[in-house]
This record gives sequence, structure tokens and C-alpha cells, in this order.
Amino acid sequence: MSHIVTVQEAVTAFADWMEPTDAELDAIEREMPAILADVDLVDAEIAALETRPAELDARRTRRARRKALATRMVLANRAGRGEAA
Repeated sequence: MSHIVTVQEAVTAFADWMEPTDAELDAIEREMPAILADVDLVDAEIAALETRPAELDARRTRRARRKALATRMVLANRAGRGEAA
């Protein structure tokens, strides 16, 4: 016979002590350019999927992909040098 057990964390998922720390919020702020670039890339990919693919959609997707990669490269270089922002 197996016992049914409740998961306390699921019940208290929004407790005060589970808020992000200042360090986590700072990390999110530092990565915000990359997050926004990824959102632009996903938007371009969705737009290309919604219609018949055209050269303009392909260019928009390539541009968004290059921007996302360049932004990630900048963040990785900063992290490699130990810079905060």
C-alpha cells in the first residue's frame, strides 16, 4: 500500500521567504538585453511560421538570431572578465 503525501512547497509556493534575492534580481537585470533579444528572435520565428515564408521573414529571423548571439557573446565576455555589468 502506498501512502499519499502532500507537497508542502507546492502549497506555499508564494511564501514571502521565496522571493528573489537582490543578487538574483541584479543577475536578471544584467541579462535583460539577452532576454529581450531572445524574445525578438522568438517573435521573428513565430511571424515566419504564421505566414508563407518570404525573404523578408528570413532576413528578420537572421537579424534577430545575430542580435541574440551577439548579446550573449557580450554577456559571456563580461562574465569571463569578472565584470558585473
